[in-house]
Amino acid sequence: MKWNALEEEQCSVARTIAVIGDRWTLLVLRDCFLRVRRFEDFQARLGVTRHVLADRLRKLVRHGVVRRVPYQARPKRHEYILTQKGLDLYPIIMSIVHWGDVHMVDERGRPRLHEHKSCGKLFDPVMTCSECGKPLSPREVHVHFGPGASETGQAPSGSNRPTRVHDTSE
Repeated sequence: MKWNALEEEQCSVARTIAVIGDRWTLLVLRDCFLRVRRFEDFQARLGVTRHVLADRLRKLVRHGVVRRVPYQARPKRHEYILTQKGLDLYPIIMSIVHWGDVHMVDERGRPRLHEHKSCGKLFDPVMTCSECGKPLSPREVHVHFGPGASETGQAPSGSNRPTRVHDTSE
């Protein structure tokens, strides 16, 4: 796999990494979910160079993850607002947050707590099955080739059931 050709891979993980797979982009997205909108605010919070930040924001705009919205005419300035495609990255960011809260905190504890507005309770983001609602773990998932797989990734000829790719219970 070539890093600059990940967008063309037959793998959803590779295609996603092509868009969000570097540290600055993930931190920009984190800040977007914390309602940071303006270039100067991103730069002040992240300490990233203007060139790198501009590059990451351009990439997110190009992929439709954020949109540029003018907020000032003279000089012309823009805010960066998450699109629906960007908002759909929330579970990914929250999964990273949860992993960090479990494995990377120090003796002071979690740096941020998340409250569900509807019930008013603090929560831990957990992954559940969209069909039955039960919590998911890697050992309880079978992965099959889907219709978007390459020729070599399809089920054997004449088979009308998906071929199992990987059993995470091993």
